[in-house]
Amino acid sequence: MTTAATTPTRTGSRKRWTPSQIVLTLLGTAVSAVFVAPIVAALLTSFKSEAEAAEIPPHWLPEVWTGQAWKALFETGNITNWFVNSLVVSVCVTAIVLVTSALAGYGFARTEFRGKHALMGVVMAGLMISPAVLGVPLFTTVQQMGMVDTYWGMILPQCAPAAMVYILYKFFQGIPRELEEAAFIDGAGRWRVFFTIILPLSRPSLAAVGIFTFISSWNNFLWPYMVTNNPDLMTMPNGIATVMNSYGIQWAQLMAGGLMAGLPLIVVFVFFQRQIVAGVAHTGLAGQ
Repeated sequence: MTTAATTPTRTGSRKRWTPSQIVLTLLGTAVSAVFVAPIVAALLTSFKSEAEAAEIPPHWLPEVWTGQAWKALFETGNITNWFVNSLVVSVCVTAIVLVTSALAGYGFARTEFRGKHALMGVVMAGLMISPAVLGVPLFTTVQQMGMVDTYWGMILPQCAPAAMVYILYKFFQGIPRELEEAAFIDGAGRWRVFFTIILPLSRPSLAAVGIFTFISSWNNFLWPYMVTNNPDLMTMPNGIATVMNSYGIQWAQLMAGGLMAGLPLIVVFVFFQRQIVAGVAHTGLAGQ
């Protein structure tokens, strides 16, 4: 008994790209190159000597590759402390913002109390006020509380972002009330409903709020600069700016410092880009 060998046959040919797909691909490549080019330029500049980095006109590739800028950055600045300070401040701010924004957003979305609309108006007004305008009164308050040159002085004033409260408020409004009513009928209380039903459904929005808050706190230059003069408590943006001001503009060191400060944000985006997109899609702001 013999068996006939069968060979797979192609049932279809590969589809050709349409003109619209080609245009979109080229457009996406061009946009990506625009965003990636500054990072590549900063990386290449950081491996140049200071004299070569200051040449006009500049050129992309270093003529002599050297790590002197990175070595000088670690020697002249307290990079490790600045990195740890930024991490501590950003993580604490993110954790507090998630708790306060979730509670406030759920309270506005699901509970009725006297003065609710007035308080919501205050939150909405916070969206229209620049943080720079609040710098002087916030600093006066922090100074009177004795929190200048402390972690709490840098953390607490960043923990009431109106935008994050509004994002979660709109998301909670979109959750069907029937889910909560069924839990109430089963004997669950308000807190149990919040922790066992609302929060699990809100993970995409909570992830987006957490990521945006972390990025904003990490990049915050003005407030930590105002509230601390202690070099051991400076964050990465403030510490790098201090080094540049003390030793003049050293372009290679400046590029190295910028890459060090931006590295955590790049890592966050690379590993959490799906959460960012999903969070924006589920914030409840679409179509509002």
